[in-house]
Amino acid sequence: MSTSTSSVLYQERLTPSTGLWVGVLGAGVASFLVGAPINIMAGIIAGVIVAVLLGFILYSSSPTITITDDILRVGRAAIEREHVGVAEGFRGEASRVISGPELDGRAFMCFRGWIEPKVRIQITDKADPTPYWIASTRHPERIVEILNENIGDSELERYQQEMQREHEQRMLLTHEARSQAQES
Repeated sequence: MSTSTSSVLYQERLTPSTGLWVGVLGAGVASFLVGAPINIMAGIIAGVIVAVLLGFILYSSSPTITITDDILRVGRAAIEREHVGVAEGFRGEASRVISGPELDGRAFMCFRGWIEPKVRIQITDKADPTPYWIASTRHPERIVEILNENIGDSELERYQQEMQREHEQRMLLTHEARSQAQES
């Protein structure tokens, strides 16, 4: 992929939740408590090193979602916007369903357990076997707004019907496979 020089329309780093940062501090305190009986200074150094190292690893390994006029980038994956179709945002139970029972195994996935909302982005490149990308995001509505700004209602409805048909077909195939397995 070539580097885009267009302006950034949206950018989000999928950083850990507050609870995970508290866990990092807890690991630092635990390291202090292990080293403190040997030497207070050793305990302090161990605690600081563990907390800083874990914090650095968590932050630096957090993927980003970046949307420009030309490119969509989710984590290490990138695609030209001309190959991006309909985007849909999900929260709550719908988020769990589309990232679980309704998930197509060919999809590109970028999930983070501490971020519940998801966005599903259709890939229209005929040479790409990936039907869609699905990613955790704290702001699915904003991503949908940006990516769907040039998509008409009829195209959106057609895509949603297509996704429903594919889901029903997968469920039918799964049911038939289970029936055949029970018969044998």
